[in-house]
Amino acid sequence: MSITLRRDVFQAIADPTRREIIHLLANKTLTLNGVAENFKISRPAISKHIRILSECGLVVVHQQGRERYCEAHLNALREVSEWTAQYQKFWAARLDALGEFLESGGRARKTRKR
Repeated sequence: MSITLRRDVFQAIADPTRREIIHLLANKTLTLNGVAENFKISRPAISKHIRILSECGLVVVHQQGRERYCEAHLNALREVSEWTAQYQKFWAARLDALGEFLESGGRARKTRKR
């Protein structure tokens, strides 16, 4: 019995090498060897990263003659964008409060009831 792991976009972008591969492919389609030339890791390691990106829908690999070409499909990053957007209001409010605090010279505003 074999177990298939479900990979998601968050798992894919958690690795800095995969983020760099996405960045490379966002600008142009490259062969597997073309991707590997940009890294100091083995070709099999690059293939593993490409496989993970492909399983997540971030990269599509297609055969053309003897070459395998990798192309970025960045629509899959929409899931990440939607997830982070929910926290945007929270952090904007926190940063605004910090800015007001710093502008006031670091004096905390206290209100006292009399």
